[in-house]
Amino acid sequence: MVGVTPPADDASVTANRYAAYDIEYSFSSPQPKLIELHDEVLKDGHFSAGASWDATYVVKIGVVHQPPYEGLLLTKANPINFVCDWTPAPVDASSESPPHVDRGAMFKDYFTAGVHHILTGYDHLLFISALVLAAVSLWDLVKVVTAFTLAHTITLTLAALNLVHVSERISEPLISLSIVFIALQNVFWPRQSNGWIRLGAAFFFGLFHGLGFAGGLLENMRGLHGATVLTAILAFSVGVEAGHQMIVLPLFAGLKLARSTQASDFARERLRFAALRVGSAVISLAGLWFLVLAMKLCITGHE
Repeated sequence: MVGVTPPADDASVTANRYAAYDIEYSFSSPQPKLIELHDEVLKDGHFSAGASWDATYVVKIGVVHQPPYEGLLLTKANPINFVCDWTPAPVDASSESPPHVDRGAMFKDYFTAGVHHILTGYDHLLFISALVLAAVSLWDLVKVVTAFTLAHTITLTLAALNLVHVSERISEPLISLSIVFIALQNVFWPRQSNGWIRLGAAFFFGLFHGLGFAGGLLENMRGLHGATVLTAILAFSVGVEAGHQMIVLPLFAGLKLARSTQASDFARERLRFAALRVGSAVISLAGLWFLVLAMKLCITGHE
């Protein structure tokens, strides 16, 4: 450990909110041809039942006096293999030159990260499931999912571009509250679970879900240059949406298929309301559990 830079005292949006650790590892001779980076941070840690911590790094790496490679994503499932070129750099070469970016590989990595984030983000899955349970037709589903997608894409983009920042102590309780609100609306006012009120709620709460999608990954995205950060945002957002559809489409199709087995319109409607109320009641209880955890974090500052 050669140095530590503490977080800034400034509470503004642009302030550095994290400590930076400078770690030096000296290579023995001869110099290596390949460096592999593996992520094993917090691999045995759990913040709730069935959910593990996941440390993700946006990596910039290079040889001294040569343009670095940036935008690389390091996760538990995605190690980084860096081929070292120790050939002396040309006289006019500089580490200040624009960094190298493999946009194809970068899109793939950030897309995968987006999918993984959603499929392991139980609070987001509960919210979107509550929305799907209330959708009667495909058009209802398209409208509410579009409202939610538009909202979370807006805040995800603004946060990654460092244009907005909302503390997790605000966004996380609101995300949990969104689950409870939508689920209880399904239980007690099932006939009002479609329409403009539902679309407005999906959009409003979607703004806060967007802030919670990438977590600390957003902070690291801000260090990327120009079009590189746009590629990262686009790939991650597409991955998030793909992850959503992996849940939305099978759930909606399953509910539709179950209703089609009923012989009469009355029976189909009765089954729809039963599935809506029972499923939403379970979701509301899970949302309350997440809300308790989020409020505990707000009050104590600890998980």
